[in-house]
Amino acid sequence: MYQSVDEFLKDWQEEARITQKELDVLTDESLQQEVAPGFFKLGELGWHLSSVLGFFSKGLGLEFHGVEKDAPVPSSAKEIAETYRKITADFGQAIKEQWSDQDMAEEVSMMGKQLSKSDLVKRLLNHQTHHRGQMTVLMRQAGLVIPGVYGPSKEEMEAMKK
Repeated sequence: MYQSVDEFLKDWQEEARITQKELDVLTDESLQQEVAPGFFKLGELGWHLSSVLGFFSKGLGLEFHGVEKDAPVPSSAKEIAETYRKITADFGQAIKEQWSDQDMAEEVSMMGKQLSKSDLVKRLLNHQTHHRGQMTVLMRQAGLVIPGVYGPSKEEMEAMKK
């Protein structure tokens, strides 16, 4: 559980940086990659990581204008990556400007549960990590080179051996 805004923002910035590395590798062609019909496509997952911040910000009581939940998924990988870059910076800035450390313990009602804001932002980070993992599988299927996340990827390891 986060005790301070700065503690959360440190993790938020690092996790957003890691996610951004994945989004920056996407190509327009790769956006249609899916594990099976009826499941999220790679582009939908990338877009979801931006659009879900509006949902979370409402539960967190933030004044934050994010991507509309039902906004169509762009056909441009660059647009998805640039939107994520902007929206995650704006989200972090909204927390920095609108919360104090005491706000982290404040209870809010979301998803049918009473949670502290600290617990809710932790769930947001976990949610992002979950979808980032799904993206790496689809990226591999699409023939993209996976960037290292918490360590080097297979391709990065092979390059280090040379």
